[in-house]
Amino acid sequence: MTTIDTGGVTWTDPSCPVARTLDLVGDRWSLLIVRDAMDGARAFTDFQQRTGIARNILTDRLRRLVERGVLDREAAPSGRRQIYTLTAAGRDLFAVVVALRQWGERHAFGAGETHSVLVDERGLPLPELRPVGSGGDPVDVGTASVRKGD
Repeated sequence: MTTIDTGGVTWTDPSCPVARTLDLVGDRWSLLIVRDAMDGARAFTDFQQRTGIARNILTDRLRRLVERGVLDREAAPSGRRQIYTLTAAGRDLFAVVVALRQWGERHAFGAGETHSVLVDERGLPLPELRPVGSGGDPVDVGTASVRKGD
């Protein structure tokens, strides 16, 4: 199991995994940087061009994502710039990004409005993510509940 160095994060709700995740990567720019890293962005200029983020905010978010164990930073082979790659923890955010994307496809676009499509290695759209219970049956807010930690 990989643990993340939280870099002195103050937890909004220390016992809630959702709140802790949002405390680590929950702002708009951080998730867009993670999305772009998943799509091949590596250099500062890659992230800036893809997102349009201001340089100072991008610098801050990249630093935080490195400190929090979501991205690794290393010198490029030329030695003239830094490159960023996803850590195992960063790659684990793939399902989160896919879930956000699919929610957006259903709720953030009007009928017939065009948008990008995430496809698999065969060029086909990914099936809708749906949580399942221990028996393999679909679960939702009516059939799942939160149990306090022991």
